[in-house]
Amino acid sequence: MKIATWNVNSIRSRLDRVIPWLERHAPDVLCMQETKVTDDQFPHDAFAAAGYRVAAHGQKTYNGVAIAARRPLDDVRTGFDDGGPDDQARLIAATVDGVRVLSVYVPNGKEVGHDDYRFKLEWLGRLRRYLDRNEEPARPTVVCGDFNVALDDRDIYDPAAWEGENLASEPERRALRAVLDWGLVDAFRELHDEAGHYSWWDYRMLAFPKNRGLRIDYCFVSPPARARLVDARIDREARKGKKPSDHAPVIIELAASA
Repeated sequence: MKIATWNVNSIRSRLDRVIPWLERHAPDVLCMQETKVTDDQFPHDAFAAAGYRVAAHGQKTYNGVAIAARRPLDDVRTGFDDGGPDDQARLIAATVDGVRVLSVYVPNGKEVGHDDYRFKLEWLGRLRRYLDRNEEPARPTVVCGDFNVALDDRDIYDPAAWEGENLASEPERRALRAVLDWGLVDAFRELHDEAGHYSWWDYRMLAFPKNRGLRIDYCFVSPPARARLVDARIDREARKGKKPSDHAPVIIELAASA
């Protein structure tokens, strides 16, 4: 089972890249973030023509998450449903072929100390509580998305320059580790221990050609999914060419269940 995650940075602007990518790579599941479109405006027909059903949770202009799959999407849930403010479309979950899949778009935070930074930390805390309430680490679970946090210095092209900054600060890392403590591991790091692998590059200052990137897009897996993990990679090629997203897809593969 091949599962991918990709911050597409507007599905309507990037549709001519996403559909051919699906046709080339044929993932069973694609989690998307920053779709930036209301559900009624999502290009379902284009995905259907490529063989995918889509569960979407979007809003106009900002945010938006979706899960596309070649098999039925069961038990679809959107948002935290915890009684707190939930006006930003940042979380969707569904079950595909027995695997629980979550597509997550964590707030950026803007800068350390900003109100948006505090909102980001609170949001990660709510994500952990959501997992506690609604999911079970004993089942195959994959939590994918743009987490807007580089978990450690290997995930940053220049750790000294980013020390203490938003996306790399210790409070953010602690908050994300608390999510992982639910029972998740970083699928990519299970297979690749070395530094220098990134999933996001700024559009400015030739960041991509110079490989000045961050790894902030992850597929986190529960123990039953980890036991089936056979591959994890970042498709850097998808960041090349005309009008790319500033993120590259992350792909994992799980062996068939016993």
